[in-house]
Amino acid sequence: MAIRMATGMITTMTTVTIITITMRTAMAETVADAAGVYRLMTWLTASFPVGAFSYSHGLEWGVEDGTIRTVDALVAWVDDLLTLGSGWNDAVLAAAAWRASAAGDWSGLAEVADLAAALTPTAERRLETLSQGRAFAAAIASAWPCEAVDRLKAMGGDLAYPVAVGAVAAGHGLGLPATLLGYLHGFVGNLVSAALRLVPLGQTDGQRALARLEPLVLATAGRAAPSTLDDLGGAAWVADIASMNHETQYTRLFRS
Repeated sequence: MAIRMATGMITTMTTVTIITITMRTAMAETVADAAGVYRLMTWLTASFPVGAFSYSHGLEWGVEDGTIRTVDALVAWVDDLLTLGSGWNDAVLAAAAWRASAAGDWSGLAEVADLAAALTPTAERRLETLSQGRAFAAAIASAWPCEAVDRLKAMGGDLAYPVAVGAVAAGHGLGLPATLLGYLHGFVGNLVSAALRLVPLGQTDGQRALARLEPLVLATAGRAAPSTLDDLGGAAWVADIASMNHETQYTRLFRS
């Protein structure tokens, strides 16, 4: 009887210990996940000092020539960028940079950075992505240092924004799906914000646009996560031409 009671007590204590460890592990994982979300929210919001608010990604010309005058037109424009244009390519490049950084493949990361800079189709798009990329790396190095950002700074040369975001996110142990979702959310949010100032649209219209684009942002992030550099490519020619025309637009609010 005594042996059975002792055995039962040991079994109960073991079970309690296992449950306690499991709960602590789950709580630790939850805290880690929350910390990752906090960092992404901080890095990819309009308040982060990369100057995103000063770029329209060619959308300003789309408003000027009458292509974008309504919520429907805005959603269609951003839809094309996410499906066929720069939004999709940025997600692929961010994923490639994330994988290289996570693996400590710094020469591979440098190759991704060179490719990203070479793929920009217009002078203003190049200015936009490279200026934000360097500004992002500088801000991270000052407030959120990690080996990945040190490597990026040591590389010198051109640094596109999605490459900087992907590499730094991996350097901080953040997951690729969350990184891509955060990046694309910021990409879409900045375009909608620009449209509110240009079309003009009301704040509620902006929220309607974001709500309608939510499924596409989620789908694009999911599609980009397993992508490779072979998946780069696009056909959003109107948006590219708009960016070219913006270079000589007479009056403008934005740098691109």
